[in-house]
Amino acid sequence: MDRKTYFHRVQGQTPTRFWINNVTKEEAFLAIDAGAVGCTQNPSYTWKMLNDANEKSYITEKLDRILATEKDDNEALVKLQRELVAQIAEIFMPMYENSGCKYGYVSIQGDPFHEDAGTIIRHARYNCKAGPNIMAKIPVTMHGLEAIKVLAAERIPINATEVMAVKQALDVCEVYEKATAGMKDPAPIYFSHITGIYDEYLKKYVDEKGIDVSPDALWQAGISIAKKVYWMVKEKNYPVGFIGGGARGLHHFTEMVGADCCVTINWKGTADQLILQDPPVVQCFLQPTPFSVVDELLEKIEDYRKGYLVNSIMPEEYEEFGPVVLFRGMFEKAWSSALNTIKQRRIDLGS
Repeated sequence: MDRKTYFHRVQGQTPTRFWINNVTKEEAFLAIDAGAVGCTQNPSYTWKMLNDANEKSYITEKLDRILATEKDDNEALVKLQRELVAQIAEIFMPMYENSGCKYGYVSIQGDPFHEDAGTIIRHARYNCKAGPNIMAKIPVTMHGLEAIKVLAAERIPINATEVMAVKQALDVCEVYEKATAGMKDPAPIYFSHITGIYDEYLKKYVDEKGIDVSPDALWQAGISIAKKVYWMVKEKNYPVGFIGGGARGLHHFTEMVGADCCVTINWKGTADQLILQDPPVVQCFLQPTPFSVVDELLEKIEDYRKGYLVNSIMPEEYEEFGPVVLFRGMFEKAWSSALNTIKQRRIDLGS
């Protein structure tokens, strides 16, 4: 591949970096060649791989081996997901080693139906033993914050995800800072602001409630929150990295360019299209959101206020915050589908 793709130029001209999301093995190599420096996998990953024509055969072989000794279907799915993510982590391992452990992380998020602190911690420990460049992906809820406190103290790399509100990100930073106080060289942590899913949710929210809001303002909602939390974290000098995620359009990458951050995108439909279109590298993130846009959104949309204003949402509300519920629902649907496939496979095998 031409080494001067769009992503290489972004990397050369700005501090913005590109992570690839939910990849096949082939896509992992393509993404690295195109400039990706990390990878995220979510609870939808196994279901996606089970439906990929190029991946299904060898994944079924792995599943059959797991089912021969594991009698619990959900635990079989947990083990299968770990094996699949570990293979992607191996692909990113040379980058991890050559960068002095700065790049090449692959994050993994577990069972979306069991997200109490104890289960999150157990799965994170289990998954991260599969490789030094595997990062535990943890939802930022009350239970998730408890888990982050424990895992950060154990030097486990963390991607704190499902962040939709400014306060969620600030809570992650405060918990991490306390958990690692006095620690020399703690493991890295990022928080992932899921900008695209937040925008998708707000569009549905506005349509369902019949709210008359400017499309131009609504288009900027997610990125305006991303900009606010980014600068607040910078001003407080928290040692926590920023990830933008949940892209639902090319602008969820291009509007982040200029930030000292990573942006996770899918290969098909986003990364490949940006390479094909090869837009100019413009540091859009450094442009402040107009006051008129923020004022209109704050005035008209309650769930924008919860996302934008620091004290308008409390930790006990995170789990049931609308955009978080939407995002988790996608994971639950895919996890259930993968689980049903495993149940049927066990029947087919007569085990």
